[in-house]
Amino acid sequence: MSDRPNVLFILTDDQGYWSLGSYGNAEIRTPCLDAIAASGMRFENMFCASPVCSPARASLVTGRIPSQHGVHDWIRAGDVSDETVEPGGKGRTIEYLAGQTGYTDFLAAGGYQCGMSGKWHLGDSHHAQKGFEFWEVHAKGGGPYYNAPMVHNGEIYRESGYVTDVITDNALAFLETTMHDARPFYLSVHYTAPHSPWQRDQHPTEIFESYYDHCPFDSVPDGLEPPEWAEHLSIPVKDAETRRNYLSGYYAAITAMDTNVGRIVDWLDEHGERENTLICFTSDNGMNMGHHGVYGKGNATFPMNMYEESVKVPFLMSWPDRIAAGRVCSELLSHYDFMPTLLDCVGVPNPDAASLPGQSFAGVLGSETEPPRDQVVVFDEYGPVRMIRTRSWKYIHRYPHGPNEMYDLVNDPSESENLVDIPDHGATRIALKGRLDNWFLTYVDPALDGTHEDVTGSGQLDLAGPASRGRVSFAADRRARKEKTKRE
Repeated sequence: MSDRPNVLFILTDDQGYWSLGSYGNAEIRTPCLDAIAASGMRFENMFCASPVCSPARASLVTGRIPSQHGVHDWIRAGDVSDETVEPGGKGRTIEYLAGQTGYTDFLAAGGYQCGMSGKWHLGDSHHAQKGFEFWEVHAKGGGPYYNAPMVHNGEIYRESGYVTDVITDNALAFLETTMHDARPFYLSVHYTAPHSPWQRDQHPTEIFESYYDHCPFDSVPDGLEPPEWAEHLSIPVKDAETRRNYLSGYYAAITAMDTNVGRIVDWLDEHGERENTLICFTSDNGMNMGHHGVYGKGNATFPMNMYEESVKVPFLMSWPDRIAAGRVCSELLSHYDFMPTLLDCVGVPNPDAASLPGQSFAGVLGSETEPPRDQVVVFDEYGPVRMIRTRSWKYIHRYPHGPNEMYDLVNDPSESENLVDIPDHGATRIALKGRLDNWFLTYVDPALDGTHEDVTGSGQLDLAGPASRGRVSFAADRRARKEKTKRE
């Protein structure tokens, strides 16, 4: 057995922190993930680096914020060269993180065999990247759960099986190869669940019938009005039937994924690897399913939002004999802290540490008495939208023209009363804005600054900044719809 632990990293897609039994949701069925939480640590205040998939995923793997790595929106072009699979891609692939190191590069250099199964969505899905030896990935970022486009040996094929099962099958195939290798393994299992589609024909019928056909869905709000500043909603839900259909599909996708997580943990138990495996579980970004009157994540609205449900994610860590069972961490932490923490936990050097915004929180894992970290602020960005969140306050600035927001999270945890223009809170606003500006000034690469990019939440088409060579980098669908509405 290696001196270093194995690592199993499970990443879901668009899963709100509220959608797990261990986070207090009594309606959803997630027994396998709840067992992982009970065996280790559950994090109450983990935030993604950007409330949309590709930027969030790029920040997880590189430890950099979007204005450092240049992925500012969900990737709409450049994943595969087949235009029938990726319309608008024009037959070209783009490796969005070319030349940037990820923590898997350092793990591979440190003696790990690295496997990737599932959603990559950071460009050029045909080819293994970032130190991965095993590469069985989704060709794009989402799509149907049956007949999904997948990549094997660099070629695209259509998978007839349920894609959540297939991602797990591929992960288990990688684990079988590790039995003949003395090196420790690192395995990324990136599910597309519970991203839409949520129609009944997309998920196992027995899950609907067993759990959700008669679920009241009291665990999510109903009847809330969207914010007045929202000029566009990406997923309009106007009637009770649509709400029920979406929620039942969303919950069913999570339950099916949870069952598959159980398959992987069972493999670890059966092969004697569980005690020497650090399990990490999270989602790329959060999700609103009626919260604040919207359905979706950061681009559920235009302008993009930074609601708690968009930016807060579930996060679990389990490592027998190293993390005490049943613990809860309430520290404010970010996905940009994950890279330094993981490398710290497994004893692999982090050559990029000085240029990264994150800090290791490995200290909170091993001691019940570890004092709170001095860092009590998290930051988030989505193109021209930036957020600072302290224990008590949240300030959101939209460049260049607003609208801006500020919430007293102690007295208004539902973010219903915007205090940004209230004179009595002017000093708080100025202090938060100053701290926001100074932090981003420290870490932003001026050539990749999201406030200078035309990000609308409609997708990224090319590299950001000068590397685009004059090509359009971001789709403007929603801005075009706004202008059309004005003309009419």
